[in-house]
Formats: sequence, C-alpha cells, structure tokens
Amino acid sequence: MSTSDIDLDEPTTDPETDGTDERDDRLELAARAELLERENRRLRAEYARARQSQYRRTAAGLGLIGICTAVAAILFPANRDVLFALAAVGLFGGVLTYYLTPGSFVTAAVGERIYAAMATNEAVIADELGLSDDHVYLPTDDTAGVRLHVPQRTTDTVPDELDGPILTDPDHRGLVLEPTGAALFAEFERTLTDELATAPAPLATQLADGLVEQFELAGSAEPDVDPAASRITVAVTDSTFGDIDRFDHPIASFLAVGFAAGLERPIRLEIAPGDERSDWLVTCRWDADGDVREDETDVRDDRKESDVQEQSDDRR
Repeated sequence: MSTSDIDLDEPTTDPETDGTDERDDRLELAARAELLERENRRLRAEYARARQSQYRRTAAGLGLIGICTAVAAILFPANRDVLFALAAVGLFGGVLTYYLTPGSFVTAAVGERIYAAMATNEAVIADELGLSDDHVYLPTDDTAGVRLHVPQRTTDTVPDELDGPILTDPDHRGLVLEPTGAALFAEFERTLTDELATAPAPLATQLADGLVEQFELAGSAEPDVDPAASRITVAVTDSTFGDIDRFDHPIASFLAVGFAAGLERPIRLEIAPGDERSDWLVTCRWDADGDVREDETDVRDDRKESDVQEQSDDRR
C-alpha cells in the first residue's frame, strides 16, 4: 500500500466546522441559562403572589365575618352590643391584614446562608488571633446592652472596659463584638406584654417561647433550669439556621443575650449535640456569687416586705 493511499484513508477535520459547532454549543448554553434565569424570576414572583394572596384571602374572610356579624346585630337586637363588637374586630382585623401584607419574603435557606458566611468569617478571625473557644456574653450599662467577649485564654474574670472590637489589655486580650442575638432580643423585649423576668425559671420560659413562637427559629425549645448549679440548659430541635455549634449562632446568641440581660450577669455559653429527644443542648452558666432569685415569688415577697417596712416607717 502506498503512502498516498494511507493519507486518503485517514479522517479529515474541517476547522471551520469545529468552530461553528463550538459557537452553536455556547449559544445553546447561553440560551438555556437565560431561560432558567427567567424561570427562576417567574417562580419567585409566583411564590410572592401566592403568599400575598393567602394574606388577602385571610383579610377577605375577616371582613366577611365582620359584615355578617354586623347584619346579625341588626337582626338580633338583644345581642346587639356583643355582635357589633365582633363586627368591629372582624372589619378592623381585615383592613389591617390587607394593608399590612408583606411585599417580599426571605426564605430560611437564604437567611441561613447569610449567617453561615458571617459565622465563617468571624470564626476565621478568632482562630487567626489565637483566641479560645469561650464565648462570654457581658451585660453593659450603656445602649449596647450585651456584648460578646471572646477571650484569648479561659479565665474567670471579665474585662471592665469593653472598648472593642479588639481588646489589647494584657489581662483580657480578645474580641468584643455585638452579638447576633442582640437585635433579636431588643425586638423580643419590645413586644413583651409583661416585664422581662429576672429569675432564671420564668426568664427561661419567656426566651424559649420567643424563640419558637415569635421568631420561629426552632421547632421546640425546652429549658431545664438548675439555679443551685447556676445553669440553664435549653434542648433545641429543628433549628431553622442549621447547626447551632457555629460562631454566635442566632439561637444560642439570643438565649445568652436574654439571660445576660435578665439576670444581669455574665453568661458563659456551652453548646453540645443533643440526645434522642433533642438536636442540640444550649447551656448558659453564670457565676454563683451574688443573689440570683430562684423564682418570681421571691420578688413578690421582697416587694411585700419593702411595702410593709415603708408603711411602718410612715406610721413612725
């Protein structure tokens, strides 16, 4: 077989054809990406409309109840006062629900990713500075409320000055940060119908209810209070923001900030995996020195004793 025959048998490629195929592939991929982007925008818009329509259906239902109750009040004069009151509640609730319908929604997954980036950055900074794993939440007298102190080494003492974010005092080197839970606790305290409790047991109940019912950051939160050991452990399940053992997690931070503010004590935070009954155990400890009330009965008894003493002084 001659060399010319071999050359004729070899497959040949056309550079122009290959270039055209590559351009076609890129155009097809670009078209698919654009189509997916449009589909994502459409799905997000439909999701927002669905949520808005749900609120508006609720508003329409409340308004209908109000109208029906008002008609019933006219037809049944004997119960007019009660029916008119119910009608007013229904109509007012319908108007509020309709006009206060949120226009945008942020899913839990989006919030978790935002927190995850922040937690990773702060954990890396703490690691680069050679800080310990201790997280101490310190109450303050200024508008800052509670601050998160990450010391360089484990110690029983806390810094007197919290001029952060980096403490250079040789005895208290570390970070002083605004906790993730500070803003959550401020909102929680603003919406409380009663005063913030100052005893461990009722305070733990308030914070656990706020965590689950108000912010919906967890499926359940069951506190276990041991004032004698200066400890409160909250068993948490179904965390909305993923694993709680990350840097200043919103759930753990909210609890620690709340206990620091309510008990007016530095709170040392410990987090451990849970058992078959819970996913995570969030433990808050405080120093045993001083007077921390065990229940609200002590508060009422002290107030009564104070009132009796004042009345006795007045009679004198």
